Amino acid sequence: MCKGLATLPASCLERAKEVGTRLSILLLKSESSVSRSERKTRIPGRSHADEAPKWGGSLDTLLEHKRGVAAFRSFLRSEFSEENIDFWLACEEYKNTKTSSKLTLKAQKIYDEFVRVQAPKEVNLDSHSRESVHTNMTNPSLSCFDPAQKRIYGIMEKDSFPRFLKSQFYLGLFKQA
Repeated sequence: MCKGLATLPASCLERAKEVGTRLSILLLKSESSVSRSERKTRIPGRSHADEAPKWGGSLDTLLEHKRGVAAFRSFLRSEFSEENIDFWLACEEYKNTKTSSKLTLKAQKIYDEFVRVQAPKEVNLDSHSRESVHTNMTNPSLSCFDPAQKRIYGIMEKDSFPRFLKSQFYLGLFKQA
């Protein structure tokens, strides 16, 4: 796994630059694909480069911005931990489930994809959080993933997010301004 910039192997630096370049292109494409009506209602000169400084305030702030989530996801992908943001977002979407008939199906899908031991995108949970979710699966509710989601949020907030703020992914957005 790639760590701080000073200790990165050349292959990780190259991968980070490649992903950063792709992210810049993606963000520029999304900016150019904005409809005319959206451009008219927008504050002049406002772009993703204008939003980026806000993302540094907190992980919550970053997660409120679509482009912030995209940038953070690309960074996590470069660190081979994209499953964290995917799980967190899946839990957020799950909480918006309206019908109880879909609740069980969605809960099982999230459990099988992220929580189950040896899951395809298994997230790093302590045994207590994993067991809590497992127990909650007998009768899924909108809050059945809360312990695990809080744990993953904590990992992202304390570990991944500070590295993101020091990364070329984030710092490169300022250079585009």
